[in-house]
Amino acid sequence: MAETLRLKSPADFIGKQGNGVISFGSGQPDLPPPKEAFEGLDLRKDLRYGLIQGELKLREALALEYPGSTADHFVITNGASEALDLIFRGWGKGEKVLLPRPYYYSYPPIIELAGMVPVYTDLIDGRIDIEDFRKKVQGCRAVLINSPSNPTGRVEDIATLKEIEKITAKLGVYVVSDEVYKDLIYERENYHIQGDHVITVNSFSKTYAMCGVRVGYLWSADKSIVENVCEMKTHTSMNTNLVGQDMALSAMRAPKEYIRQQQQIWRERRDFIYKGFCDLGFELWRPEGAFYILPKCKNAREFLTVLYQDYKVITYLGEWFGAPGHLRLSYALDVKMIEEGLNRIQMAMKKVQVL
Repeated sequence: MAETLRLKSPADFIGKQGNGVISFGSGQPDLPPPKEAFEGLDLRKDLRYGLIQGELKLREALALEYPGSTADHFVITNGASEALDLIFRGWGKGEKVLLPRPYYYSYPPIIELAGMVPVYTDLIDGRIDIEDFRKKVQGCRAVLINSPSNPTGRVEDIATLKEIEKITAKLGVYVVSDEVYKDLIYERENYHIQGDHVITVNSFSKTYAMCGVRVGYLWSADKSIVENVCEMKTHTSMNTNLVGQDMALSAMRAPKEYIRQQQQIWRERRDFIYKGFCDLGFELWRPEGAFYILPKCKNAREFLTVLYQDYKVITYLGEWFGAPGHLRLSYALDVKMIEEGLNRIQMAMKKVQVL
């Protein structure tokens, strides 16, 4: 039996690469940003302080994508993560937040660090069970939804999202919709959850392959949310970096064909890795968006250890995402790398019982 690595979170793997390592870990697009993202940058101008809420031109450009909105409905943040952090810190300590499980691994810590309490509704076949949701949402201040999902790759049914709109509006519960993968859906167009009680969080990291630039944003029709976030941001990170904001604004000028081409590449990779894992005998959901799979795996921690120590393959434990007995893999890799990774996984399966 392999010596168990003392792993606590994905932080143990993030950034590890080179020396023949194949990483199915971090969800970072390997595709290039649009060329437009690098055009027109003025570094001298962008070394100053900026507006706490975010540069006006970027917020105005975003408002064009949200019907009925103005620049005042947005706050530009250091990635989607800061947006989530500031949203939840603006609410009362001890209040409850409903999370579908499996969840993105940072959600519970963000909620708990804000002094709030996560409660869970378990997904069925990777999607929200609306009846369980209806019961669990009672008494919550907010619900946090991620569709397409990290770690499942699943997309919520539009009928379910519309029912969530109605339930939460009636109860006065906020819906925080994390839509960082909204442009990476393979099966249908994105459905934008609507209502004055909705807060949308998004990022330029996934759509435009700009993860390290750290530019995200939140949208809310509730001006008090925007004001509270700006007040906290004044005393924490202040403005989001201006070079990144200029790159984000320039990236938005890329033709829609850029996004369509990206979607086609992700779809091809999805089909390749999904078939590969099915052929190896794993049980898993077929992703409909984003770039993740969550196969069932016996002895997951031991298998992860063997993969990393003996075969230089990085995977993430499903238990970090509220899915024990699974591994979570990102297919943000070239198909040749995915193929080599599948070969190494097949070899490692001879050492550990996983099916």
